[in-house]
Amino acid sequence: MLGSLVAVLVVAATVVVLVAARADRPTPAAAAGRSDATPAIATTSSAPPAPRTTTSAPSSTPPPTSTTTATTSAAASGDAPLAGRIKPGVPHSGVATFYDTDGTGACGYDASADPLNAAMNVADFEGSLACGAYIRVQAANGANVTVRITNLCPAPCRVGQVDLNPKAFDRLGARNLGELPVTWKLVDPPSVPDISLHYKDGSSQYWCGIQVIGHRNPVARLEVRVGGSWKRLQRTDYNYFLSENGAGCGGSVAVTDIYGERLVIDPLPVKPGVSQPTSRQFARH
Repeated sequence: MLGSLVAVLVVAATVVVLVAARADRPTPAAAAGRSDATPAIATTSSAPPAPRTTTSAPSSTPPPTSTTTATTSAAASGDAPLAGRIKPGVPHSGVATFYDTDGTGACGYDASADPLNAAMNVADFEGSLACGAYIRVQAANGANVTVRITNLCPAPCRVGQVDLNPKAFDRLGARNLGELPVTWKLVDPPSVPDISLHYKDGSSQYWCGIQVIGHRNPVARLEVRVGGSWKRLQRTDYNYFLSENGAGCGGSVAVTDIYGERLVIDPLPVKPGVSQPTSRQFARH
């Protein structure tokens, strides 16, 4: 009897020790620094994004890569029509004149040896939306020329007027005519190089202006990747998209044309005043 009583007391003491040890051990949830009853809240959620950082913590949705091309219509996205006054397939009437130009001007492009460029009147320039657009200008005699818009033609240029490089005007008629009645409309050239991105002089990780160069179709909007979402930048009348607080400077860029085609371009270093080629180009229409 005495031996049995001792055995029972030993077993009971062992159970008490094990229960106490288990109570002192942290649960897996506590060891991980969270509670099973309350979802964890990231400690960075209340902090503003650092403007000088071009990378961010991973989000639940991976960002698109440079191989992603999404096409959405204005109606599907709920936005206003992406095309402005210069709409695909819509002819415009006006006059053609000419002036001495090397392709520079209000659109902010570098000088070019290509004479097939022109300046657009204020109304149809539409705050730089016409920059980079290709239009086919046709005279009453049937002669035509395709030019790229690189500049603004201020007053006294009238609505519908295009001011051509002299060599482009030569393809329509003699210069001694001064001006010619013409019609013109938007076209997309069959062969163009890939798009380039250009950071404005003075750009940095704290402030930047981004310009799109060499696009087949007019550019309607530009977005930059900020954290796990896209931020649309405002366009200036000198054809740059500005990020004045540095958000997205040096990050991924998404460029959308007036047809709704959206090209996502991988991050490029912020190199002020340098045109950096990409491997992307809009489709023909």
